[in-house]
Amino acid sequence: MNPMHRLFVAVRLPAPIRSQLLDLMGGVPGARWQTEDQLHLTLRFIGEVDAHVADDVAGALLGVTHPRFTIALQGAGHFGQGSRAGALWIGVAPADPLAALHKKVDAACRRAGLAPEGRAFLPHITVARLGRAAGPVGSFLSVASATRSEPFTVDSIALYESTLGTRGASYELVERYRLG
Repeated sequence: MNPMHRLFVAVRLPAPIRSQLLDLMGGVPGARWQTEDQLHLTLRFIGEVDAHVADDVAGALLGVTHPRFTIALQGAGHFGQGSRAGALWIGVAPADPLAALHKKVDAACRRAGLAPEGRAFLPHITVARLGRAAGPVGSFLSVASATRSEPFTVDSIALYESTLGTRGASYELVERYRLG
């Protein structure tokens, strides 16, 4: 029996940007804040696939061509309904080059036999996951919504394998793909 691989395609953030994000974290009791190694910008969540599909995805991503581009951190928000936030995130701008790259990554995944991405693409970096016991997020959002960073260049994308553990997910780089 083939082991399953839980995969996603993401942009690895430069060290100064990861450091800036780590400095923002706090102020929400019960939040599970991301570690430095967990900080990334997801372009396409793939989910659980067998080894053959994983190889097909890795090969299909070789065909993604896209120019390098520059983005910056901008703003903050949360996923979830009403006061029941499920995750806190920091936004990036401009969104257009990321949306174009997402479409190319999604097309590569479809060529590898995967279904198209089911959700609308909102470029963001998850900074915390919130369980039922998490405290209010308003103070974090009021501070984090002013978040801005120096622009940084997106010059590669990466295929990661995610392993779920008791302390959250750990990510292992499978393959890096250069842009430009």
